[in-house]
Amino acid sequence: MIGKIIFEPKFNNPEVIRGLEEFSHLWLIFGFSEAEYKEGTMTVRPPRLGGNTRVGVFASRAPYRPNSLGLSCVKIEKIGQGEITVSGVDMLNGTPIYDIKPYIPYSDSIPDACGSFAENEKNHFLEVEFPRELLKLIPEEKQSAVLACLGDDPRPSYQEDERVYSMAFADCDIHFTVKENKLTVTKVDKK
Repeated sequence: MIGKIIFEPKFNNPEVIRGLEEFSHLWLIFGFSEAEYKEGTMTVRPPRLGGNTRVGVFASRAPYRPNSLGLSCVKIEKIGQGEITVSGVDMLNGTPIYDIKPYIPYSDSIPDACGSFAENEKNHFLEVEFPRELLKLIPEEKQSAVLACLGDDPRPSYQEDERVYSMAFADCDIHFTVKENKLTVTKVDKK
């Protein structure tokens, strides 16, 4: 998904981003502004572990964290006056960004790193069938993002039946079914 980093007035100065045009990617440190952490929650159920297996909150990337900080790597698309356009955004509109750091390939990539349970499911994608008349209900600039989200299989992993699921996206509720490895959108409700 494409997004824009908009600088607050005190940082709206070309000097703060001087040299950034020489990098392809950024790390963004942001706040999970809509996530609600319940005091005492020490474990979460990652969807890729089937939704029934618990791991410690610090062994996951769940948004429900005791410190509400998030970390995301995005690609620089364009640098403008007072803003940076990026792709690969996985945040909500209006998410506060606390810091920006350049991605440095030789130190930020560790080829032999172990990814635990996340490695086992990294290639799990669904074929998405989104009827054209329903896809038209999604703004054109958000269509590729919704297709990617659906392809990532938003169901709880412990569900393996043909029930109708729904997912909130932008100002819509998207209803779908999954059979084998194919997700079919059945309805889109505007909020």
